[in-house]
Amino acid sequence: MLGSTSEADDAVQEAWIRLSRSNATEIDNLQAWLLTVVGRVALNMLRSRKTRGEQPLEAHLPDPIVDRAEGIDPEHEALLAESVGLALLVVLETLTPVERLAYVLHDMFSVPFEEIGAILERSPEAARQLASRARRRIRGAETTLHHADAAAHQEEVVEAFLAAARDGDFEALVAVLDPDIVERVDTGSGTIVEVRGALNVARRAMAAASQRDGLVGRRALINGAPGWISVLDGELFAICALTVHKGRITTMDILLDPARLARLDPTDFESRR
Repeated sequence: MLGSTSEADDAVQEAWIRLSRSNATEIDNLQAWLLTVVGRVALNMLRSRKTRGEQPLEAHLPDPIVDRAEGIDPEHEALLAESVGLALLVVLETLTPVERLAYVLHDMFSVPFEEIGAILERSPEAARQLASRARRRIRGAETTLHHADAAAHQEEVVEAFLAAARDGDFEALVAVLDPDIVERVDTGSGTIVEVRGALNVARRAMAAASQRDGLVGRRALINGAPGWISVLDGELFAICALTVHKGRITTMDILLDPARLARLDPTDFESRR
């Protein structure tokens, strides 16, 4: 809903505070009550971004969730089931707050439009129209939201990409990239660098590998899907979420923002193999 782990924590904390101040015995349906409260808190957070004039999506990638070494925990199982990949989160950031809430609650969590309308203080039909509008925008977005390949196949593609970059094999890199691949890189400078085309993306990967001695790439699960992290001198250097379709990488969303990466511990994200 928010694309930010810290804001998600804040939303849950706010809901907990409101619950602790309420008489739980007077709440007939606790799940519906929590859904309404968390939904409205998230909606207010999304709206406050607009009123504060914060940077648009183009200047910020949503927070990635990286799987830990011990395997997939329930949080990541949910992510896998709902297919909330980073590419989809990028598109969600382009929606209005009410569109985003209606789409996420209905299409990802199967919440009835009657309940969504109550959260938005609109009619069920208005909520339905908001979700439909969001769905059309997502389907028409200029990003590759194909049905992903099987997880095992995706892991093989990621491993092939990392091996080619490590070995400096330009042709092998190009072979695992879709000709129309889109790479988005968030450096934390307030802009996102977008690169298109297999040749251009491969050249950047080769340059990154050759210019930084000791840079090590490791497979990891990013938002429930295979991706990779890179570590330089024991410090987390980059996190990359991928979309793989028909054996080739179609999107790469790379987080290079040092401030956000510094909050993560690279030892938590060892490959599962």
